[in-house]
Amino acid sequence: MNKFVNFKLAVLLAMIACAITVYGQDNVIDEVVWVVGDEAIFKSEVEETRLDAQYQGRRIDGEPYCVIPEELAIQKLYLHQAVLDSIEVPEAEVIQRVEYMTNQYIQMIGTREKMEEYFNKSYTQIRETMRENARVGLTIQRMQQKLVGDVKVTPAEVRRHFKDLPADSIPYIPTQVEVQIITLQPKIPVEEIEAVKSQLREYTDRVNKGEIEFSTLARLYSEDRMSALRGGEIGFKGRGEVVPEYANVAFNLQDPAKVSKIVESEYGFHIIQLIEKRGDRINTRHILAKPKVSEKELTEANNRLDSIADDIRNNKFAFEDATAVISQDKDTRNNHGLMQNQRDGMNAGTSRFEMQELPQEIGKVVERMNVGEISKAFTMVNEKDGKEVCAIIKLKSRINGHKATMSEDYQRLKEIVVEKRQGELLEKWIVDKQKRTYVRINENWRNCKFKYPGWTKE
Repeated sequence: MNKFVNFKLAVLLAMIACAITVYGQDNVIDEVVWVVGDEAIFKSEVEETRLDAQYQGRRIDGEPYCVIPEELAIQKLYLHQAVLDSIEVPEAEVIQRVEYMTNQYIQMIGTREKMEEYFNKSYTQIRETMRENARVGLTIQRMQQKLVGDVKVTPAEVRRHFKDLPADSIPYIPTQVEVQIITLQPKIPVEEIEAVKSQLREYTDRVNKGEIEFSTLARLYSEDRMSALRGGEIGFKGRGEVVPEYANVAFNLQDPAKVSKIVESEYGFHIIQLIEKRGDRINTRHILAKPKVSEKELTEANNRLDSIADDIRNNKFAFEDATAVISQDKDTRNNHGLMQNQRDGMNAGTSRFEMQELPQEIGKVVERMNVGEISKAFTMVNEKDGKEVCAIIKLKSRINGHKATMSEDYQRLKEIVVEKRQGELLEKWIVDKQKRTYVRINENWRNCKFKYPGWTKE
């Protein structure tokens, strides 16, 4: 069902992007090009969706001035049905989507200031527009989910579907691997930790003396690069959305002019400044500093792991047993070291990875390994906290790239059939809904080959 979900997300991103850009167009002479029910579609909406698709590299399959109004009209159908069915989206989910979208735009555009310049609106105005359109997009997602329900298919249906496919239409399954890992976090000298804390105390003193803004220091020095682009601001968060050590201090801050004490978390050391409180959510900014591991400590940790790998190869103990005793990777330690795929896609939540889904350093090592082999120790950056760790891995299994088969790829093939059924259900609903909805299209916008011809009933 992942492609179905990704399609819905793409629609949501396009809607939000379009709405923000339209929001920034003041004093524009506009015209209504479609009416769906009692909702109008404006020329400006179509044009800005087209420009945003161009900006994001989204390919529009057909004439944009035909495809885009039809996409917007379909969204109106879903929203109308959502009102009838009392579909609502929790505020927390909307806020979470706004945070995600804000980060995406800042990543694409560069900084918060550049985003304000791009949309010709203040940061607050942009977020308010995002908030309303996130609600709309998420409502459409929920409406679609309700319409498709829990589609079930039997093995016989999956078999029949692929039996009828031409040979060149059978999907190709890329090489997939299962990987076990043992990691060690090299020891950081006390002197390095004290140096980092001393630097953070200096930042605090400079802010308290009024010499410099906290946000300026965050942009210059914070090692949380995502928030640094926004002057250290992380956006409104609930207590459960940040690590406990951060939450325990941040949620007790009262004065926005004050800087917190130094906070240690799994990511490093922080100082925090309160921006605003809204009920049980707060917006803060922080500066993150990470003590650096020296080459000496990295070498010692790698040597220890190489020694452990030799003992495993000599059958002194098993790799699986070593993970529970030695490994410092909390996500895999109690699962015999077996890595779990956390990326979006068909393998999400399983122990299977396509090569491009593995962390880069692990992928490079796995590519040259045989099944059952244990690697030499190597250094990598932990994707979760950005720290350097040392690791050894074992290649548990490898399924080479191949044309899909029922015996090896049933789950993947089943998902494809389920997606097809979901798409068919939604298409049937759209056709039926068209027949019961008033639609008027501007004369200059009717000369199109629509995906759903029922828009023009004469």
